[in-house]
Amino acid sequence: MKKILEFKLKLLAKMILWRYRPQVIGITGSVGKTSTKEAVQAVLSAKFKVRSNIKNYNNEIGLPLTIIGEKSPGKNFFVWAVVFAKALKLAMIKDNEYPQILVLEMGVDKPKDMDYLLKIVKPNMGIVTMIGTVHLENFGNISKLKAEKGKLIKATDNQGWSILNYDNEDARKMTDLSKAKVLTYGMDPKADVRAQEMVFSFEKNNGQTNIAGISFKLTSKGSTVPVFLPDVLGYNSVYAALAGAAAGIAMKINLVDISRALKSFKSPRGRMNLIDGIKRTHIIDDTYNAEPKSVMSAIDVARRIPVREGARKFAVLGDMLELGSESEDMHAMVGEYVKKANFDILITCGERAKDMAKAAKKAGMNENAVFEFADSKEAKIFVQERIKEGDLILVKGSQGMRMERVVEEIMAEPQRASELLVRQEKEWKKE
Repeated sequence: MKKILEFKLKLLAKMILWRYRPQVIGITGSVGKTSTKEAVQAVLSAKFKVRSNIKNYNNEIGLPLTIIGEKSPGKNFFVWAVVFAKALKLAMIKDNEYPQILVLEMGVDKPKDMDYLLKIVKPNMGIVTMIGTVHLENFGNISKLKAEKGKLIKATDNQGWSILNYDNEDARKMTDLSKAKVLTYGMDPKADVRAQEMVFSFEKNNGQTNIAGISFKLTSKGSTVPVFLPDVLGYNSVYAALAGAAAGIAMKINLVDISRALKSFKSPRGRMNLIDGIKRTHIIDDTYNAEPKSVMSAIDVARRIPVREGARKFAVLGDMLELGSESEDMHAMVGEYVKKANFDILITCGERAKDMAKAAKKAGMNENAVFEFADSKEAKIFVQERIKEGDLILVKGSQGMRMERVVEEIMAEPQRASELLVRQEKEWKKE
């Protein structure tokens, strides 16, 4: 039944694309796809009618649903019939409000995933955020994973653009795969679209340290404009903004308008968001997913946030899944990094994360400051009891570890969980 559903959705999506001929922007990478999608939409919406994936609709079913403009009905047969009827109507009767641009995350979890998605869409623009180790277990080795993601760039229309993260070597090397024009982005001076002089802005409120945002200078082709991203915390958000800026430049939007548009960019739920905690604490909620580079990036950001005298920094970290044979070394590397970043307390969740705890202690972290739990359900009460006023708590782990449970336990306004946290839908709450 799933194969039949996928076939029907693919056929209807292709009919709609043929009818409306929107510009298609495909985004792939191991980290930052959703943030990049949000930034690209923020920039391009200043000039065009734009639609992007709902939530993380980036697979064989989600991508066609985005093209149709509908949410997934789940197992409701009758609502699926309504979706199919709407898709047929769109294909047969022109809707003048149909988007000019579709911004589509294209998820790759296993071999040939990209092949399937490229049978549905022909990208006019391909964006690669970063190649890491997420889903490495499903590919066997990093070369096969890189090759699968690189198919997006190979398939991008030769009259279009390939937009690549210059600071990530594997993404940068995809320049050789592109038949399209190439724009690179990053913080390296050689990037075509570059962030310079990045500054974290903080404000004090009743003794609390609050993040105001990140400011930087956006430079391209000798021109520079200031950019301020309000309420944004992580480096990944800056990279997302740069990718959005590069997409805007490719679509002939000037830098001043790009800077203005990026003020509306918001980091998606579970991606480096600062949330008020109980006992007047602060939580860095980065619970959407995790792989080694993104965990270390989050640690770097937390290291830069000041806390009051006597307050502590907690790293509450879950397993990083699907790392294959690299798992033990990668978890150990993160554990060492926690110690180097001078966190006061490390709390791990999961069997694999035990290697983080072991490595942190081996690197010199006090054994009495390292605690291990089987899962987030066990850890959340311990965290709630252990934190005190002024503490900063970084919470991160792979999706399967459900680290948002820890955040919900210690957030000051748990009634806002459905608004602020990931995986709050009924199907997730059942688990």
